[in-house]
Amino acid sequence: MKDFTGKIAVVTGGGTGMGRELVKQLAAEGCHVAMCDVSVEHMEETATEARNVAPDGTRITSHECDVSDEAQVLAFRDAVAAAHETDCVHLVFNNAGIGAGGSLLHDDRDDWERTFNVCWYGVYFCTRAFLPLLVASEAGHLVNTSSVNGFWASIGPMTPHTAYSAAKFAVKGFTEALITDLRLNAPHVKVSVVMPGHVGTSIIMNSASLLGRPAPKEMTSEDLEPARDNMERMGMPRDGLTDDQLRQMLDYMGKAFRDLAPLSAADASTQILDGVREERWRILVGEDAKLLDRFVRETPEDAYELAFMEKLRENGAFAGIGMLTPPGAE
Repeated sequence: MKDFTGKIAVVTGGGTGMGRELVKQLAAEGCHVAMCDVSVEHMEETATEARNVAPDGTRITSHECDVSDEAQVLAFRDAVAAAHETDCVHLVFNNAGIGAGGSLLHDDRDDWERTFNVCWYGVYFCTRAFLPLLVASEAGHLVNTSSVNGFWASIGPMTPHTAYSAAKFAVKGFTEALITDLRLNAPHVKVSVVMPGHVGTSIIMNSASLLGRPAPKEMTSEDLEPARDNMERMGMPRDGLTDDQLRQMLDYMGKAFRDLAPLSAADASTQILDGVREERWRILVGEDAKLLDRFVRETPEDAYELAFMEKLRENGAFAGIGMLTPPGAE
């Protein structure tokens, strides 16, 4: 699909991050967009920014929806069809995601399953719901956001990352399996799996809010206990930081992930849309994603060893991971 003008796109997680930038960039090209998110406030901000850059007549609609709930997804689909007066859509971007539930052994089961359900079932439910509308178009494209954690289930050898990684592996496998399914049964519908590296988004802060956790600065000593547990598991002194220092560190980590990333959400979204135009089924986003992909393929048996992370850092990937401790907190 070379031209998005006049097409209808669906974007999940459109309130912030890459979702917001996808909405804005699509709208700027005259593409009608229906977005969903759990935050009405964030969607209002996205819609305002998108309308400021969109040509006259471009329709942008916002729909509150938790993509992990199939009933809400089906209601979202029906609302999109009504709002855009259509029986088809041309583009579906399954972008919504959160991150939590790092350890299957130690972390809260509800957090683990919430992460898995948003990141995996959100993709599955939205694909099920919107695929008939894609098939009804003259040409359609399904775009599922996985992650580098869809081929490397880690954020380093000292930090478990199971729920998000499991979900993103599922998204990758599901999307690759759809290549043949669509080729045989709906050849006018293309599919792509997107695997971003470190992109500057607010996923850490948004995930905490969605899971009902207080902001770091508002955490009580009891709220900080899981962070102290993580410190202990990583070989750090459990009481090596005061409560205020630990609050400062957690606040810094979320902001640093967003602000010190090697790639902005806007640039990442541009790379995604370029991949869609070129009809690439596999879209690696960011130089760190390309480097990590190559290293995992070259030495898969080493991918979860400490030396592998050092190799990545020596080659310029994920340099920011070691920069997430605020001054004075060590």
